[in-house]
Amino acid sequence: MPDWIAVMILGLIEGVTEFLPVSSTGHLLLAEQWLHPAVAKTDLFNIVIQSGAMLAVLLVFSRKAADLLKNNSEPRTRDYLLKLALAFGITAVGGLFLKKVLHLKLPETAVPVALATLIGGLIILAIERSLRSKTTTTEIAWSVAWIVGGAQLLAAVFPGTSRSGACILFALLLGVARPAATEFSFLVGIPTLLAASGWEILSSLRHGERLTSSDWGLVGLGSATAAVSAFLVVRWLLRFVQSHTFVGFGYYRIFLGSLILVLAKLKMVS
Repeated sequence: MPDWIAVMILGLIEGVTEFLPVSSTGHLLLAEQWLHPAVAKTDLFNIVIQSGAMLAVLLVFSRKAADLLKNNSEPRTRDYLLKLALAFGITAVGGLFLKKVLHLKLPETAVPVALATLIGGLIILAIERSLRSKTTTTEIAWSVAWIVGGAQLLAAVFPGTSRSGACILFALLLGVARPAATEFSFLVGIPTLLAASGWEILSSLRHGERLTSSDWGLVGLGSATAAVSAFLVVRWLLRFVQSHTFVGFGYYRIFLGSLILVLAKLKMVS
């Protein structure tokens, strides 16, 4: 298969799965091992195409972001911005600690990602069951900002957890309505993932990881594909959560995690 087709497939997978509660890491793990494009063997590739997906989210929420900045002097808006900043700050400080002090790295085998994916599916089903007939609010409390920041760190510690899924579900547990929880999760994700991507790109370049001009062309293609697919998925998900639960995603995660474990047992993935 030509590299440009493989890269477009990976970009599509990244864009579709990054913001659904299904684990983009688990999907990319399977796809990269079967597609084998040379450029995708670098961490830099995965980081840059993730940035493409995040830029799409910024586009979806451009009006919301503009309104927040325009009305930042209003108490209600300022309060919301401070809660976004708190969630981002928790993630940024905690993320630096994980990388610099604990030297956290992605797992070298598929099994930890598969287990996180499978267990995450079971947790989704348990949380959705507990939410039945529960009264909700559109207000984002300070406790929600704290737990969303912690949820992002949890996803960093256990790849396969799903950053967006963890943020939304923990917010739901605190009584936030599904649309409000989803919006807050996505808005927190914009600075979080862009900052993480920028940090990793600089770190990769500083440590001598380079891409050729043709590789950068492939990275650009993958990023553009991720951006377009993420834009469509985020707009769809914002409508979906108005009247649906995440139960279907929970069952899908259980299937995907089990599949990866079976493939690892058969040594079809490493």
